[in-house]
Amino acid sequence: MSRSTSKAKRRLSREDLKSGDCLCNHCTGKCCRYFCLPIDTPTTWDDYDSIRWYLAHGGTLIYVEKSTWYLLVFSKCQFLLPDNRCGIYLNRPKICREYTTDDCEYDSEWGFDKIFETPEQIWEYADAVLPPRRQARSKSGPPSLLPVISMPD
Repeated sequence: MSRSTSKAKRRLSREDLKSGDCLCNHCTGKCCRYFCLPIDTPTTWDDYDSIRWYLAHGGTLIYVEKSTWYLLVFSKCQFLLPDNRCGIYLNRPKICREYTTDDCEYDSEWGFDKIFETPEQIWEYADAVLPPRRQARSKSGPPSLLPVISMPD
């Protein structure tokens, strides 16, 4: 076994880059494998139920950062090449053109104030922060009471 295949390739840090070397030459395309959209801060059971629906679809998560709620959708860009380069670099969307390596996530881990990955997590959180849900009333009036059973002595 050759020396280069016997060890896992060490990921270069920003500080290890040589002058003139572009960080993109070492990138795994992390930012090209998902997108995020800010969403309204949930305040009602219906709001949390909508978020529960997002999370039920898989490949999604909800996170909160600096009091802003976001929907994150894991979805690889169709133009990401096998070498993690952009296949339409010269004609890429504006959001990609404005993204710089200064803000790049290449060597940073995600950190959130809150994160929800499953419908059960968001429902449990809603249960903790909202008043109890009201039970739907029947059109025929209040439900009938069960009979009281007396226990023998």
